[in-house]
Amino acid sequence: MGRRLSDAGERIADERAALLGWGESIRRDLPWRETRDPWAVLVSEVMLQQTQVARVVPRWKRFLDRWPTPTSCAEATLAEVLDEWAGLGYPRRARNLWLTAQAARDEHDGALPWDLAALMRLPGIGAYTARAVLAFAFERDAAVVDTNIARVLARRAGRRLTPRDAQAEADAFLTAGSAWAHNQSLMDLGAMLCRPVPECDPCPLRGACAWRVAGRPDPDPAIGSAGVSRRQSRFAGSDRQGRGRLLEALRTSSIAPDRLASVMGWPDDVDRASRVAATLVTDGLVAEDAGVYRLAT
Repeated sequence: MGRRLSDAGERIADERAALLGWGESIRRDLPWRETRDPWAVLVSEVMLQQTQVARVVPRWKRFLDRWPTPTSCAEATLAEVLDEWAGLGYPRRARNLWLTAQAARDEHDGALPWDLAALMRLPGIGAYTARAVLAFAFERDAAVVDTNIARVLARRAGRRLTPRDAQAEADAFLTAGSAWAHNQSLMDLGAMLCRPVPECDPCPLRGACAWRVAGRPDPDPAIGSAGVSRRQSRFAGSDRQGRGRLLEALRTSSIAPDRLASVMGWPDDVDRASRVAATLVTDGLVAEDAGVYRLAT
């Protein structure tokens, strides 16, 4: 038994070394990888949620030029932050980032905390984002699970993973003392090779991937595994599109209730426009004063 455990440990060590070597040779040149500033890392992680890398790069730089610290962002108005965020989608992310900046200013002396529990108490920061800040800013031994990594982990394990399973697999595979490089390499592996339609031959983990070794049988264990993104619903004509149109219009003026439906693109569906506008009020992005809608401040 002891020998088998030793062999298993050696195999995992070899996998880690192969992953790190591959990652070092191909690492994508992304600007947030050049910093260890926790605020800059957090801004990148929040922007990258459901937004493509190419769109995030210039916006990340611009946001940080305007608000280089949590305190500077906290002192802005929500309307200013939403205006800067326009075009990135999912504006609740911007509001949560602004609220986190206020919490950092008021509760943590203007800095982000560096322990998992404290980070997860900040608005909108979940398990992935908290661990990403720990690994990428503080270089602590934290294993992150985003959609790309979750796909790699499920295929490597050869089975669908629950959220707890995925985190346990990530924790067990983490290269202690090299969390930054390990996580970045896994992300790149999922983004470049272990895609929905994978390219297995160049993969540094191909010999240890249970799904590949089994001949890549159906169903792909990544499908339905925790953390692996699913195809988004159609945007055209969706509530999300209507929300975006209303927020864009409110950047320049307030909107009376009788204009909601036309502004949101549903001139014949007043009830839907009112319902969707109410979700923006509930999210704290829009205020309704005397029946008139405006951006929250």
